[in-house]
Amino acid sequence: MAIKPIVVHPAEVLEQECEPVTVFDRKLSKLLKDMYDTMIELDGVGLAAPQVGIPIQAAVVDIDDHHGTIELINPVIIEKSGSQTGPEGCLSFPGLYGEVERSDFVKVRAQNRKGKPFVIEANGFLARAIQHEIDHLQGILFTSKVKKYLKEEELEESEG
Repeated sequence: MAIKPIVVHPAEVLEQECEPVTVFDRKLSKLLKDMYDTMIELDGVGLAAPQVGIPIQAAVVDIDDHHGTIELINPVIIEKSGSQTGPEGCLSFPGLYGEVERSDFVKVRAQNRKGKPFVIEANGFLARAIQHEIDHLQGILFTSKVKKYLKEEELEESEG
């Protein structure tokens, strides 16, 4: 288990568009495993490669539901609809939370760690997490979409 250090803002790698993945090898598989271990260790629901200092289009998402761990390589949103607003945080912005509006439904085309294309559809919280990570791969930070910043107490209240 390799826990990678998280790149925190302000770091250039967080605000640059990431390169597409073209080589699907053991190195990529190890990176994805390390990213997953890091995300779980830090109690996150998603982690993008630039957050561990690697500017490639790779992300992992796991909201602890029936989908399990989703590895998104070179993801593209091909359809989205609806709207939801909810609290978001980011491992690259420790202790910072805000209300962010996102699509309530997304359909994403991506590749798995072996390069095989797949399509995933997601609603609600999973759609939110996927959009947050895809934004990272395009150099877009959640702070650019925050409608209102939240204090930690407000965050706990909104979680019930």
